[in-house]
Amino acid sequence: MREVILGTAGHVDHGKTSFIRALTGIDTDRLKEEKERGITIELGFAYLDLPCGHRLGIVDVPGHEKFVKNMVAGASGMDLVVFIVAADEGIMPQTREHFEICRLLGIQRGIIVITKKDMVEPDWLALVIDDVRTFFADSFLEEAPLLTVSSTTGDGIEEVRNTLDTLVAASDFSAAHGPFRMPVDRVFSMKGFGTVITGTAISGRINTGEDLMFYPSRKSAKIRGIQVHGKDTQEAEAGHRTAINIQGLEKEAINRGEMAASVDCLQPSYLLDAHFFYLESARKNYKNRTRVRIHLGTAEIMGRIVLLHDEELDPGSEANVQILLEEQAGCWPGDRYVIRSYSPIHTIGGGMVLNGSPRKRKRFREENREIFTTYRENNPEDLALLHIRESGYKGLTLDRLAVKMGIFGNRLKKIMQQPLSSRKIILIEQEKQRMVSAAVYEKLGIKLRSVLTSYHQKNPLKAGLPKEELRSLLYRRLDQRLFQFLLNDLQKKGEIAQDGALIRLSDHKVSLKEDEKILRRELEAFYKQADLAPPTIKEVMANFGKYPQHLLKEVLAIMVRDDALSKISEDLYFYKPSMESLKEKLVALLIKQEEIDTPAFKELTGLSRKFSIPLLEYFDKTKVTMRVGDKRILREKQNQ
Repeated sequence: MREVILGTAGHVDHGKTSFIRALTGIDTDRLKEEKERGITIELGFAYLDLPCGHRLGIVDVPGHEKFVKNMVAGASGMDLVVFIVAADEGIMPQTREHFEICRLLGIQRGIIVITKKDMVEPDWLALVIDDVRTFFADSFLEEAPLLTVSSTTGDGIEEVRNTLDTLVAASDFSAAHGPFRMPVDRVFSMKGFGTVITGTAISGRINTGEDLMFYPSRKSAKIRGIQVHGKDTQEAEAGHRTAINIQGLEKEAINRGEMAASVDCLQPSYLLDAHFFYLESARKNYKNRTRVRIHLGTAEIMGRIVLLHDEELDPGSEANVQILLEEQAGCWPGDRYVIRSYSPIHTIGGGMVLNGSPRKRKRFREENREIFTTYRENNPEDLALLHIRESGYKGLTLDRLAVKMGIFGNRLKKIMQQPLSSRKIILIEQEKQRMVSAAVYEKLGIKLRSVLTSYHQKNPLKAGLPKEELRSLLYRRLDQRLFQFLLNDLQKKGEIAQDGALIRLSDHKVSLKEDEKILRRELEAFYKQADLAPPTIKEVMANFGKYPQHLLKEVLAIMVRDDALSKISEDLYFYKPSMESLKEKLVALLIKQEEIDTPAFKELTGLSRKFSIPLLEYFDKTKVTMRVGDKRILREKQNQ
């Protein structure tokens, strides 16, 4: 079992720090100002070795209302809470606020400790106990152990220690898994060591020598050393109160609130899909897009909550929301957050992150309800299908999907086996394991067939649509690999055919009308008569002026495709049998003489330079000949 983190909670001056000192012998107030003022300002840290063999990491949080931000930062890493109520004051404002924060952060277990029992009469203490039990009724602390102590005399401290031992020994806290994550709560520099960060690890494990990345900045550094509770170690894991000495970044480059984590395990975003609970204690209805303070881990980020189905929310209500952050954050589904009002500052709600990098949602759409239902049902396969579907034509690699879901390695591969085998998801790139939704893929195939059908109807004499033009008509930035995968797939199914760079529907055939057939026969006779001295395309257009130019070009293209003509250049077409006869003469001459120059070619053909140069270049292009200086040789002989 991993190490367990115990956090304090409760009103200012209710004796949290004194209680921890009595329990552990460690004074968690380290700042001069804290000692002078007698209150906790920053987070304090201690530990307790329990008889059961586990070490309990302890986070002591400030109780003053001015430092609730720091309290939230400390509470975000708690597994258990020790809720402190002073016997001489009972339930107070920060008792209520801290309790609401603990609930919003999803803390499920803890104990209640009433301090300063030595300062009140037994009858008063009994009244306070009843009041506290009533306050925590119908909550996760309803059945929690309740103990009374005096941190001054030590009365009750041993009973607390034994109770914690029993609680931790019987606990089954989740083991470390996946990439390492640790919200940074302190950054400082030590002479001779350099930059040091501290925090409570919330997932995974990491070792010295590994790289650490900070989110959302994505700056990275190497781990030089690790300490857990002040002792050097080679490894830190979830539940450890950890200090990490890094190299490669100065302390000014890192901010409290950033997430220190394994490289590329988070995707920073300005948007979050979330479940939001608006506290009953909120003073007025929450209006859509009101500016608030969002607490994620140890970070406080300004932002707005977009209500996807309502214009405003009553206190005590829940809602599907999209959070718009003014600074990026890196989150996984399941991370908890707390919302505090902008001004005056007080806790008004919070909830759970459902998607750490969603697309922007349009309000009052029925599809939003369906998406959030999928989130709530939390079926891993359905969530994977949702994320891949929403990635559209770009798709998601397995690595990117892991970051989206917060599920990694073999666990994710096992989840993906069934949807891949049933082709709910299409694997379009083996190397990077990139996938697209079957629904998206099928929609793309339907559009491709529709584009080709429309093109053939408008251009019946054209053999097909150029490949790159087809890709741009489907989707302006359609990925080349997805496009080629789709073409290969449709070719295998016999739905399309590819002729060179042209794509057509497999059943498309160029069929000429009667007048077009007449034009073709006239062109063929015309080029046959011209033999090796044909007119330019401009002259052909003038000679066949009774036909539209676009029709002439289309019929010429068909004749080239059908091997009736050879297209030498944009300006010259030759009768194909004449070209074949010339090729035979040229090859026979080169076999005999081994080389030929331009004058010799002109003598062989009786042609002027106007035709000789384009023909020689054409034979080079079609790999009959190869140019060497001013002469041509037979390419086949050269290759032997």
